[in-house]
Amino acid sequence: MSSLRILLIGNGGREHALAWKLAQSPYVESIVAVPGNGGTAGLPKVTNSTAVKANDYPGLVEFAKKNNINLVVPGPEAPLVDGIEGFFREAGIPVFGPSKEAARMEGSKTFSKDFMKKHNIPTAAYENFSDYEKASEYLKSISHNVVIKATGLAAGKGVIIPQTQEEAQQGLKDIMQDKAFGEAGNEVVIEEFLVGDELSILSFCDGTTIKSLPAAQDHKRIGDGDTGLNTGGMGCYAPTKLATPELLARVEREILQPTIDGMRNDGFPFKGCLFTGLMIAPDGTPKVLEYNVRFGDPETQTVLPLLESDLAKIMYACAGPIPYLEDVPVKVSNKFSTTVVVAAPGYPESYPKNIPMQVSAAPQDITIFHAGTKLTGDVLATDGGRVIAANAIGDSLRAAVDKAYEGVKLINFDGMYYRKDIAHRAFRKSDTSDKLTYAQAGVSIDAGNELVDRIKAAVATTRRPGADAVIGGFGGEVDLSHAGFPGAPIIVGAIDGVGTKLIIAQKMNKHDTVGIDLVAMNVNDLVVQGAEPFMFLDYYGCSRLDVSVAASFVEGVAKGCLESGCALVGGETAEMPDLYTGDDYDAAGAAIGVMKSEQRLPRKNAMTEGDVLIGLASSGVHSNGFSLVRKVVQKRGLDYTDACPWDSSKSVGEALLTPTKIYVKPLLKVLASEPGATAVKGMAHITGGGLTENVPRMLPKHLSAEIDVAAWEMPSVFKWLAESVEPVEMARTFNTGIGMVVTVAAEGVEGVIKGLEEAGEKVYRLGKLTNRPEGGNGCELRNLESWA
Repeated sequence: MSSLRILLIGNGGREHALAWKLAQSPYVESIVAVPGNGGTAGLPKVTNSTAVKANDYPGLVEFAKKNNINLVVPGPEAPLVDGIEGFFREAGIPVFGPSKEAARMEGSKTFSKDFMKKHNIPTAAYENFSDYEKASEYLKSISHNVVIKATGLAAGKGVIIPQTQEEAQQGLKDIMQDKAFGEAGNEVVIEEFLVGDELSILSFCDGTTIKSLPAAQDHKRIGDGDTGLNTGGMGCYAPTKLATPELLARVEREILQPTIDGMRNDGFPFKGCLFTGLMIAPDGTPKVLEYNVRFGDPETQTVLPLLESDLAKIMYACAGPIPYLEDVPVKVSNKFSTTVVVAAPGYPESYPKNIPMQVSAAPQDITIFHAGTKLTGDVLATDGGRVIAANAIGDSLRAAVDKAYEGVKLINFDGMYYRKDIAHRAFRKSDTSDKLTYAQAGVSIDAGNELVDRIKAAVATTRRPGADAVIGGFGGEVDLSHAGFPGAPIIVGAIDGVGTKLIIAQKMNKHDTVGIDLVAMNVNDLVVQGAEPFMFLDYYGCSRLDVSVAASFVEGVAKGCLESGCALVGGETAEMPDLYTGDDYDAAGAAIGVMKSEQRLPRKNAMTEGDVLIGLASSGVHSNGFSLVRKVVQKRGLDYTDACPWDSSKSVGEALLTPTKIYVKPLLKVLASEPGATAVKGMAHITGGGLTENVPRMLPKHLSAEIDVAAWEMPSVFKWLAESVEPVEMARTFNTGIGMVVTVAAEGVEGVIKGLEEAGEKVYRLGKLTNRPEGGNGCELRNLESWA
């Protein structure tokens, strides 16, 4: 192997990384990339070639003979599954990659699952189906969550993780009947949904010996927070703190070595790179999610920069005529590596190509790996969905992540998209393991969202003229002019409660402010739809009626009605000693508003990229997230009568009972005149779910809110809470100082801000609307780490 001439097959980021690392070897004389990309074109020792197609295997053999190739490195899975290794084996040319028989471990999920069962390799429980009707009936018969996988090759995207039975049935139909993934969906594997943290391990194998690179963690979903559609991978980091020496030893003992031994014993020894995707359960048990029979992407771009040994020497030790990997060291750096993938607009669905792009020179420790790019003369352009990636290494994971995002700034093309939270799971686990979440406080935002999705169909059956019976907005509408009352306006209804803030009111024996909260929560939901509140009704349920308590509460309701301009026209009081205990009580309210059709908000069709987002300051925590607030107070060892840590003039309870701000009159005033009447396009009341969940409720699906959380100083109560709650959880639980977000046309924003400030509101410029890729988040928060 003193003079290796390598044929590298593929054109992705993985292939650029392989060429980059192989070219560093003194044993490598030359590398021909077929077809290569705009990145491989600029590497030393590397030449791109389109003289032969990457799937013309006899042609590739002849090309290799003509160019004296003595090592072949197939990058993607398709050639390996097709049996490219056999073509070159017959010609006597070594291939770093498995035989066609061994490549079935990736080519058929059915085969690999059956292999794992045979060799007692831990994996999820599963069933295989080639008959659509039987698969559908199986889904109906089970109650646990599942993952549905197309058994064949689907470019890393043939996996559906349904949240409901309806989604599971639709996903099955998409795969097996509508052929969303082509022939790969002729057969499916339906397996149990595993919960835990994912790990990817790339291992060099020579048929007997196995040596692994640092464990990495990929980010498959397109959107921040692991949301949206599956992709080939939007970023990666390595090593992970999850992969302790003890865990890695267990994985090698229980999974990796049994896999290699099982393949050898079954007559198809594995030579090449085995990619093992793992799920690590909360109790630390590792299970196999999948095998791939080649380097992963973007794992390769992440772990190869950490490899200090000679990659060419390792490959030849695996692929050469005499395997000797056991005698070749695989040494890796003790640094950290992070890769951020930059995608074309629209990816992972349809996306444009041939977008001109510029890439600046990278400093030391940052490497730009090309994937879907092409170089025509001196012009670099996009040529795929995952276009390019920035990798960086650092002495800490934080340093590597920060440098990788600095690398992203070197890349420029129209519509470029990338995730802003690569490695977020590592920081959440390490930096905030002692911090609380809303779920730990007993409240599941996800369950609430799931309930809305589950009942939409039932609600829709109640539609009637004037009411479409669609839920998910801030209030419900009935257009009376279409309901048999010609010329009548639109009425809007909202219903809400105060929540567990009432527990603090009961402990403090202070009940008037929560009455204001009840009104505020409802009328703020009305005004965001353009309606003026005109009537309010309340409900008060208790174990035994304490007249002084109830009267104080209703007096607060009346005060809230006066502040919002609506009449308190009625209510209900119910004593239920078998339902409530002691001095407990609960309250709910309903507000009714009115508007003309031309006043209806949001005007989603009018919203465009570049519209400005402004925020109105909150008065405090308002009335959401108090289950978590109470957990924090308890964790800090405080009583509600203790001095308040963030406001020395009050007790903890008094400060937390600050009533919810009512925005009705200032907003209606601005909406009643120009420029507000035409410039304001939508509003979002920031309640339960915070900015993350509420802002998207006013937006069309093709637009996203880009909000810079550094645009306002988080009030002291939230700074105090943030000491015990991680930033992402703060953003999806509390208002964090912004009680209302308004979308305004850029040309009218100054006038709208002026009008609101004249009405006494504190106003902040938060950000703007941007194009949202399919499956992307409706709210992107910038500088979230500043809350840590």
